Amino acid sequence: MYGLTRGTITLLGAAVAGFLVWLATQINHTSNGGYWAVYGLIAAAGLVMAFSQILGGWTKWGWPRLSLNVFLLAFVPVLIAAGWVILAKQPHGNWFRAHVDSWSGDIGIRGLVNDMGEYVSVLAFGIGLVFGFTFDTSGPAAYRSFGRRRRAAAVPAGGAAPPPEEDRPTVREEREAGRDGDGEVPRERQPARRE
Repeated sequence: MYGLTRGTITLLGAAVAGFLVWLATQINHTSNGGYWAVYGLIAAAGLVMAFSQILGGWTKWGWPRLSLNVFLLAFVPVLIAAGWVILAKQPHGNWFRAHVDSWSGDIGIRGLVNDMGEYVSVLAFGIGLVFGFTFDTSGPAAYRSFGRRRRAAAVPAGGAAPPPEEDRPTVREEREAGRDGDGEVPRERQPARRE
């Protein structure tokens, strides 16, 4: 059921994103207003693709919430870098375009900005996609409370919690280290006792 739902929602998301891209082709982008409408629709297409994965259930079926770490460490730099190029490539000059172009020359990236300007639509799509990636779900409340009860039951009374299962050594690693799970040398490797 999960695979069918995710596949169906991904297809639906791709159809909506495709419609938004098609809609963008119907707008005259020779004016600044049309330019921003076109690339806003393309960014929305990227956002729809990211949201299709959340709605498809791959992130625990909960309510979407913003991840501040992803927002600050991923989205903000992408917005600045891609937005810089998008601002610089507006069809008609204005205060923003003039300053971004001037600053690009001052810091020696004008050639890069001009080269990337060929792919403004990809940058706009990427902005929407990465913004969509800043959302995650925490799972339904029943799932979260079940997980807390399970973790609490695993902690021995008065002791520290054991390491998570993925951090524990495998049986093979324990054998190679010459110890069993309790840190003792296995019987077959213990030296014979002399009496």
